[in-house]
Amino acid sequence: MTYIVNDDCIMCKHTDCVEVCPVDCFYEGENMLVINPDECIDCGVCEPECPIDAILPDTDPKAEEFLELNREYSELWPNITEIKEKMPEAEKYKGMKDKLKNFFSVEPGEGD
Repeated sequence: MTYIVNDDCIMCKHTDCVEVCPVDCFYEGENMLVINPDECIDCGVCEPECPIDAILPDTDPKAEEFLELNREYSELWPNITEIKEKMPEAEKYKGMKDKLKNFFSVEPGEGD
């Protein structure tokens, strides 16, 4: 089992989760985070830290479509280990549907 970040993170990008990760397996894109599933040790400490429930175990049926996205972009984006401010309009996008289709960016974030 591993954990993944789903599209609820897009345009919100809270980083509370990265600060508690003992293996630093989060990677930062321009408008979302991903978890490297090969580095994740399945401890689950990140899941309750996400204020928008964007982190799921890969055993959750809603996680299946995001496993490969997390794997692919964790190889391309910079590692992030420290908490940052959430995106300025995070509340506006919270709970919005179709964020993957409408807002996902392949561009990397700043990292640490």
